[in-house]
Amino acid sequence: MKRTFAVAAAALALTTSLVFAAGIDTAAIDRSTAPGTDFWQYANGTWMKNHPIPADRSSYGVGAVMVEQANKRTVDLIQQASRGAKPGSDAQKVGDYYASFMDEKGIEAKGIAPLKPLLAKVDGITDRTTLASYLGGALRADVDIMNATDLYTDNIFGLWTSPPMDNPATYAPYLLQGGLGMPDREYYLSDSDAMKKARTQYVAHIAAVLKLAGIADADAKAARIMALEMKIAQTHATRADTNDVQKGNNPWARADFPKKAPGLDWTAYLTAAGLNDQPRFIVWQPTAVVGISKLVASQSIADWKDYLTFHVIDHYSGYLPKAFVDERFAFYGTALEGTPQIRARWKRAVDATNEALGEVVGKLYVAKYFPASAKAELERMVANIVAEYGKRIDALSWMAPSTKAEAKRKLQGLRVGIAYPDRWRDYSRLEDVRGDAIGNVIRSEEFEYRYRVARLGKPVDRGEWVMTPQTVNAVNLPILNSLNFPAAILQPPFFDPKASAAVNYGGIGAVIGHEISHSFDDQGAQFDAAGHLRNWWTDADLKQFQAAGAALAAQFDTYKPFPDLSVNGKQTLSENIADLAGLGASYDAYRTSLDGKPAPTIGGFTGDQQFFLAYAQSWCTYLRDAALRQRLISDGHAPAHYRALTVRNLDPWYAAFAVKQGDALYLAPDKRVRVW
Repeated sequence: MKRTFAVAAAALALTTSLVFAAGIDTAAIDRSTAPGTDFWQYANGTWMKNHPIPADRSSYGVGAVMVEQANKRTVDLIQQASRGAKPGSDAQKVGDYYASFMDEKGIEAKGIAPLKPLLAKVDGITDRTTLASYLGGALRADVDIMNATDLYTDNIFGLWTSPPMDNPATYAPYLLQGGLGMPDREYYLSDSDAMKKARTQYVAHIAAVLKLAGIADADAKAARIMALEMKIAQTHATRADTNDVQKGNNPWARADFPKKAPGLDWTAYLTAAGLNDQPRFIVWQPTAVVGISKLVASQSIADWKDYLTFHVIDHYSGYLPKAFVDERFAFYGTALEGTPQIRARWKRAVDATNEALGEVVGKLYVAKYFPASAKAELERMVANIVAEYGKRIDALSWMAPSTKAEAKRKLQGLRVGIAYPDRWRDYSRLEDVRGDAIGNVIRSEEFEYRYRVARLGKPVDRGEWVMTPQTVNAVNLPILNSLNFPAAILQPPFFDPKASAAVNYGGIGAVIGHEISHSFDDQGAQFDAAGHLRNWWTDADLKQFQAAGAALAAQFDTYKPFPDLSVNGKQTLSENIADLAGLGASYDAYRTSLDGKPAPTIGGFTGDQQFFLAYAQSWCTYLRDAALRQRLISDGHAPAHYRALTVRNLDPWYAAFAVKQGDALYLAPDKRVRVW
């Protein structure tokens, strides 16, 4: 499972308000708050006070600053590359895609006409067989089974291609639940006032989109579309079940579908999807596949056509005239996340271009912004943290030798990608047409789908990257036993060769440790060194490990951002384990790097203080209330505030900041959770 590290970091070049001592932003610190009262507020309070959330964002923090820098670099690279580009070259494709998105005048002139071929396909549905064919033809690789925070698709099902968990040697198709216009089933099924309000706003949004498209009887159709989505939501697996690999690992033979999920014409569906000759699938949420199949048979063709018409328009509304763009933002941006103002069009154009041609842009990015010397230094840091993780495994008094041997084997087999992939994607078969914004995105989605389908049954590439180099993030892929650290996260002050070792290990070191630790979190620990979903634990060891996880989940359950909504410790457990174990391993690597010498005090901060402050400042991110509610419901990551408080489980933090009994964050030694 892909597990992302939702980074928060800043770029010194972007702001003059940061005052660094050894890489620590001393101006960010709120000295009116004691470290033991709220360490996140202590480390970041002044920064947040001086940097309110911009009108075009649902959240803000130093991570957003870092993303902004990557975007500014990227747009310059796109525009430079396209000047005088050779016809048909990757550079021309990037320039044409970006320019087409930016052509607001041309988009306005065309109106909704570019969608008419897709809408005609919906209109051509006459019976259950043609409905199944349409649905299969609309299947796309727009969801990611390896990323629990990105399981959304507005198609009724989504496809991901990845190694099967019982034999991770070749690629297999995973089928996932979809079909909802709102982020999660809870938006449809919860009785909370916030979710009831969201439902009312969503029906209004559906009607508004249909009216903009000139579709008659919009209000009545919106009500029927919502009624259908409510029924789809009732079939969906919960977030907790979706995150459970044991519940998700459901191999179905091709012949199983008509028997286990009657109602949908599976031959028509899979033939249209180009998958009818696949002998085996992994069905991640069987309740949804079974339930939606029944709905295909039981709900009227007219309701399905209205539903599909809306979703075609809504899906591509970002590429339509301004009225459609504004309506989509009014619901998804303002109503669901509380963001008052849409982002500048050039920023949205960068996102769209990255989505379609990410590795082309990435190749340009690393050529200009990532030196080979930085890659070598980061590889050394990775090796140091891996070594310390091995020592931590050896030191576990409760773990049996056989379990330790399996864990060490997995650790030694990790494949780590730094900055960019060894091989770049080939985009020669992707056609971009300047001035055809909607056509370009449709073709890019089809291109990506064909790429995923074409590798089914072929040997797995363990060097595969699932993030672009210009992405500010990092990832662990337990089935591949590999890690990716994109170039855009490997920059100051997260990583800076000029910063102290304490800051680099507290910053990028904690990220590295976090991703390594995902191989040993509650989900990753179920995979062996070869990526098999296999129990390699003794019963006693597994019981001890699960008890530690339960204690950490209980700790996070106590964090309550709203009177009616808490952090879900179980839902966020994988990320919380990775934070805790990764921070501990990185701290050990930092101390080892000193070679027994005392850490230098810089800017009035001891080495340990620098380390923990660098970690807490990497979580300088805060959200609007509506966005925070959405994250609490649908995200596998705890809010940044509480991730920064991971430090309260590490003994050295108490000594570094003189935290004592009676302080709000104080935990007695026997209450400090220790996993790895």
